[in-house]
Amino acid sequence: MNSTDTNGRVVMVSGANRGIGAAVAERLAADGHRLSLGARRLDALATNAPGIDPDRILLNYHEATEEDSARRWVEATVERFGGIDVLVNSAGIVDRTGLEALDERVLDEMWEVNVKGPLRLTRLALPYLRQSGSGRVVNLASMSAKRVKGDALPGYSMTKYALLALSHAIRQVGWGDGIRVTAMCPGPVATDMMDPDDETITQPGDLADLVSTVIGLPNTASVSELLITCRLEAWA
Repeated sequence: MNSTDTNGRVVMVSGANRGIGAAVAERLAADGHRLSLGARRLDALATNAPGIDPDRILLNYHEATEEDSARRWVEATVERFGGIDVLVNSAGIVDRTGLEALDERVLDEMWEVNVKGPLRLTRLALPYLRQSGSGRVVNLASMSAKRVKGDALPGYSMTKYALLALSHAIRQVGWGDGIRVTAMCPGPVATDMMDPDDETITQPGDLADLVSTVIGLPNTASVSELLITCRLEAWA
């Protein structure tokens, strides 16, 4: 399977029940791809996917902190669609506690979801991404992977810096097999992590459009980091 497949590419999207993940799923379904969507809440997944052809979608329970959950999801995707062409790691959590008050248990949970979750899924999907010949991995990082502002997000920033490093590691490992990796680094996005009604910040659909673009690029035009801002930033 590859980008020329008339049935569309097989795309796994984590955190697909809300926010950015749900917007990505909606856009890629409209593009004609076959979707394997994962989230903790299957009921929310089903609510967000009513208009998608049931023959072109697979809904999966996925708990980012559990390796067996990731394995079962990858196996179910391959069994249903025959392979994997694209992996979008969208699931993530945030804590806004300052450095001196940050609970290490909270940091451990963010590390599990924001870093080890994408790592597990990627390692399990790699054999199939290699078979694709034009496999794609998109990691939803953050501008917090590029800079630290004040004392609001120290733990979150640590995990997103790590996710950016993971993105480049995957890029190195998979390049020769046609795997291309993009770390998307948005600033504030209108999701429940911020304010879903704030029209002055980046919308989930904007990021979905960009995911659609980067996974459609040929192997000769890879975008390793994509910085997206709604406000003036020194880094973008």
